Amino acid sequence: MNIFEELKERGLIAQVTDEKEIKELINNGGARFYIGFDPTADSLHVGHFMALCLMKRLQMAGNKPVVLIGGGTGYIGDPSGRSDMRSMLTPDTIQHNCECFKKQMERFITFGENEAIMVNNAEWLLNLNYIELLRDVGACFSVNNMLRAECYKQRMEKGLSFLEFNYMIMQAYDFYYLNEKYGCNMQFGGDDQWSNMLAGCDLIRKKTSKDAYAMTITLLMNSEGKKMGKTAKGAVWLDKEKTSPFEFYQYWRNVDDADVMKCMKMLTFLSLDEINEMENWDDSRINEKKEILAYELTSLVHGKDEAAKAKEAARALFGGKGDIADMPTTEISESDLDEGKIQIVNLVVKCGFAASKGEAKRLIQQGGISVNDENVSVFDKFYTKEDLKNGLKIKKGKKHYNKAILK
Repeated sequence: MNIFEELKERGLIAQVTDEKEIKELINNGGARFYIGFDPTADSLHVGHFMALCLMKRLQMAGNKPVVLIGGGTGYIGDPSGRSDMRSMLTPDTIQHNCECFKKQMERFITFGENEAIMVNNAEWLLNLNYIELLRDVGACFSVNNMLRAECYKQRMEKGLSFLEFNYMIMQAYDFYYLNEKYGCNMQFGGDDQWSNMLAGCDLIRKKTSKDAYAMTITLLMNSEGKKMGKTAKGAVWLDKEKTSPFEFYQYWRNVDDADVMKCMKMLTFLSLDEINEMENWDDSRINEKKEILAYELTSLVHGKDEAAKAKEAARALFGGKGDIADMPTTEISESDLDEGKIQIVNLVVKCGFAASKGEAKRLIQQGGISVNDENVSVFDKFYTKEDLKNGLKIKKGKKHYNKAILK
């Protein structure tokens, strides 16, 4: 199976501009494609994960990725899918975030001569002359067409700043610049980026008469992809200091049953034959599928050793077997103890399961807290230094967990 057919089989392709031409380019290793990442944080997150996997697949098939870091567009922010204006970042913060992105991407993409390249659009966008841009590029855009774009329509009622209105022009100019300097002929992105991507193709054709193509990825688990990677604690990051390998593993271990095989096809590098065989498994094996999914994706991001540790810790927590050493841990110091012991209410707060004692009491009242697999139903339950030396396994509900241990 050629790579284009495989991408379709895996459910990755949402829409394309010119299917015949794109299919030929990709299958013959002729795509010099780019995907953009705006540096709004110092780590990539699960929402970027599909794009990273797509780049890896296409590079393995002989195509050349251009990783575009939005050091310039990061000054503006993409209004797509947002109900308010993004906070402005300082130049130092943007630069720091760009450097963090590159380190994480190197787990997926091979950079080097005749391999993938990484570019930062601050290189050309920050030096643009406004009048020249208006004359050279602005004349290629119809305001009427721009206002019909979904990314703008959804913001019109609540207010769209002129700053954000420029984002489509900036993204289109990126594609034009990359086409001129690096021979980039294709752009990939989420299906919420379709209007911006079409604008880039149109600009290249108007300015150079050359062909340029766009293909959008089917965003995972909801139409706009904005919920992907969100948990009660916030985003699921690829940086293990922000989201531990165990928490990352558990995120995928806990996906909805209906999404398991979809994630398996889109994100893992298991063969389609293996995946199709799993689809025929009996429903009773759903947890086995989830373990495979979580292990494969944790291996991609954190390596096989960390994935194996996370798997063992999860089995220890939920199945009563395995090693709990790699479970997320909260250290309890002597100063947290009162006469050598700590009350359950304080322990729940200390582990981050409640913001206050009042909230912790409500959780306990509702039967939402257990310690070492035993439900706690009273507020005046205390745990000693000896208990903490051995480590206490704290659970909130069915999916949130922590190990409290004496520092």
